[in-house]
Amino acid sequence: MSGGADSVALLTLLSHRADLFLHVIHLDHQTRGAESAGDAEFVRALAERHRLPVTLARRDDFEPKMSGLPANPSARYRAIRFELFRRTVSEHQLVGVMLAHHADDQAETILHRLIRGSAAWGLVGMKERTRMGELLVVRPLLSISRVELREYLASINQSWREDSSNISGKYLRNRLRPMLAGNPDLRRALLELGDACRNLRRWACAAAPRLPVDFRARQLATLPDVLARQSARRWLADRGVPVQEISENVIAHLRDMASDAASPPRAQFPAGLLVRRRGGVISAVR
Repeated sequence: MSGGADSVALLTLLSHRADLFLHVIHLDHQTRGAESAGDAEFVRALAERHRLPVTLARRDDFEPKMSGLPANPSARYRAIRFELFRRTVSEHQLVGVMLAHHADDQAETILHRLIRGSAAWGLVGMKERTRMGELLVVRPLLSISRVELREYLASINQSWREDSSNISGKYLRNRLRPMLAGNPDLRRALLELGDACRNLRRWACAAAPRLPVDFRARQLATLPDVLARQSARRWLADRGVPVQEISENVIAHLRDMASDAASPPRAQFPAGLLVRRRGGVISAVR
């Protein structure tokens, strides 16, 4: 947890659950000097008040030992956080992690992806329950707004920490946040868009045909766009391509091979997958 209102509200609500064994995890990103250290101390004291075990770590405990970290700071810190989550869950034999993302975070995520040109698949937003590798991730607050969480904390006189980096215009998300805060109708419309895209994806997953190991190009080329995307995605995943590496560009590449006879008959795909088209039949080898 970060010490922010959302994390504090989640911990406070969960602390009333007798059926849960809770363990607090906090990563000091070391980006705000004494303020970051103060967040860590606040989290330690809060966990102690609730009589909960706590794991506190610093970014430099992990960063030098991790290879292949993203250059983008936000993505880099996220990768380090999840490595901390995985290690703590494994070490203490926990079921998974609960994160405090709420309805406003969901709307920001959808708007952020929309601005970046994401297709419908990317506009579903965050899942309430998902797996990242072997790590179970649960987000129980996605239907609750930022304002409601703060009102709840104020009603029980529970303090929290404000992260000054959240008001910096350096990050696109921070520039989007005031726009959504002042326009609840926009937030509602974005959440409805996310729900619609999620329903579309569920339908496509159920309706898209599963392509055989070696399939005729026209089997993919003649499918409607939504179904073709899902069939191509599934075929690549079945061949061992990690889901996170099956981007829209990768899917489009496979569909081009199926629909355009003038396209190169051999192409390299993620995870060392070599896809070939021969006699109108598409197959893959490593």
